[in-house]
Amino acid sequence: MSSVPSQFDLTGKTALVTGASSGLGVEFAKTLSEAGANVVLAARRRDRLEAVAAEITAAGGAALVVECDVTDETQLVAAVAAAVEAYGGLDIAVANAGSVPEGGAMPEKMPADLFRQSIDINLTGTFITATAAARHMLANGGGSIILLASVGGAGGHFNIPVGYATAKAGTIFLAKYLGNHWADRGVRVNAIGPGWFPSEMTDQVLAVPPFKSRIEDQTPMGRVGEPEELLGTLLLLASDAGSYITGQTIFVDGGMTSTVGASPYPDDLYALHGQIMPDGLGDRIMPGA
Repeated sequence: MSSVPSQFDLTGKTALVTGASSGLGVEFAKTLSEAGANVVLAARRRDRLEAVAAEITAAGGAALVVECDVTDETQLVAAVAAAVEAYGGLDIAVANAGSVPEGGAMPEKMPADLFRQSIDINLTGTFITATAAARHMLANGGGSIILLASVGGAGGHFNIPVGYATAKAGTIFLAKYLGNHWADRGVRVNAIGPGWFPSEMTDQVLAVPPFKSRIEDQTPMGRVGEPEELLGTLLLLASDAGSYITGQTIFVDGGMTSTVGASPYPDDLYALHGQIMPDGLGDRIMPGA
């Protein structure tokens, strides 16, 4: 009998998913549960976590809710401890939590505090999640840590928010760096680099036809992705099927990162930035202005 299905089986494993209260985090948690893992759901919004946990348990899975802010190291250490106490260990950590506090501000108008906030959530929070999980995994024979990168970190895409893009570029590097440092002790670190997918974070952009059309034009497959199209990569990296993969970022982006160059950004989209962002943050500084 083929051994392929068993390679993806997570029965008896325990997985921590941050940002599990909405969007892709919910899909990731449900998928890991369906593959057999006990799931620890971590985010700030307990009511939403409870709803996700109820769905998982109704389907026969095991889920634990932990209220957690990923910028607070103490809370993440506590989340790992809760996973170990409830299920006896931690085998998988998915650093999914993210936010775009800077919205569509032009980089030359970006207040430093918004830049710092974006880095804190999207990069420092990812690092804290990885290290909190790794301290347990390194002492207990290994595990898999999966970071959430983005096409926005792979190049200078026009007007993907600068703090977010910088954080995601750093996440791609973190996967390389941590994957290298922990490989000899059985901890694999990889990243998934989504293109554009519907989520709480992207819905406002995708609801604006000119923005959505531009994204589709930049994607060789000509469309936005469906959340389920990320799940095969998640299971590959979480399971024994990916046992020889570490330090990598796998882009699931309809081919966007395979293209070379950035197409010009039209004036009508710049005008939308100006309409959306308050206090002139979305208006470019032009010569002679």
